[in-house]
Amino acid sequence: MEAFVGTGVALITPFKKDLTVDTDALGNLVKNQIENGIEYLVVLGTTAESATLTSEEKELVKNTVKDANAGKLPLVLGVGGNSTSAVTEELRTADLEGFDAILSVSPFYNKPTQEGIFRHFKEVSIASPLPVILYNVPGRTASNILPETVNRIARECKNVIGVKEAAGDMVQAMKLISLVPKDFKVISGDDMITLPMILAGGKGVISVIGQGLPKEFFNMVRAGLEGKVTDAYELHYKIAPSIELIFAEGNPAGIKTLLAKKGMISNYLRLPLVEASESLTSRINSFIDNF
Repeated sequence: MEAFVGTGVALITPFKKDLTVDTDALGNLVKNQIENGIEYLVVLGTTAESATLTSEEKELVKNTVKDANAGKLPLVLGVGGNSTSAVTEELRTADLEGFDAILSVSPFYNKPTQEGIFRHFKEVSIASPLPVILYNVPGRTASNILPETVNRIARECKNVIGVKEAAGDMVQAMKLISLVPKDFKVISGDDMITLPMILAGGKGVISVIGQGLPKEFFNMVRAGLEGKVTDAYELHYKIAPSIELIFAEGNPAGIKTLLAKKGMISNYLRLPLVEASESLTSRINSFIDNF
């Protein structure tokens, strides 16, 4: 299967009670993804609470994932920020050995214009020794990369190979798919609309729920890509309640609760994020008990 087509997972960072990185749990989580059909892994994205990790901890996470993966799956590294010079400097100086692509979020907080977004990613493209996947998540960045801008980047920056599209807008997603070159990958960044995006021409997903329900989510994505629409939607509606639950109080509080219920991690987050409420935890636990 072509790289970055199908089911990718945005890994969490498990913590111990003292809030140090739980490398054993992270390694076991990676192995679980491999065993259950996940096709690539995203390291140090938003779901990893990367904003709260020190430089040393980020290196620890990278090395832990690489060791556990042992070359089995393609790895994507999150490298983004709202200072173009800082992002490009990191790309020029970071140890990227063992990684196959970069996932780079649109600049947040600054709220650049479409021209500013284009120029930012042009510089990222020049600096990156690896293929780049854009990440559009307006709910976090406060600015939307319009389909026309993604298309411009795709055609002028040849090592930008795809976009993780997480605007949650199917009309925008369809316009995006219709505009970009045929070999440019439009990847869902929204678990709930992954299947309709695939059926509209998308190439797959970078998922959160996928690491909690890897086999089932992989099977749904694969059925969608193969045009088995009835089978795909049957799985979608089975999984859908869990997607609503894990995002009800923000990410990664929900997925960490689900993974803790499955005995894969201890349920700790770093401030300013907090664990899911008792009510939500009960609902997530009930879902898993009855899944």
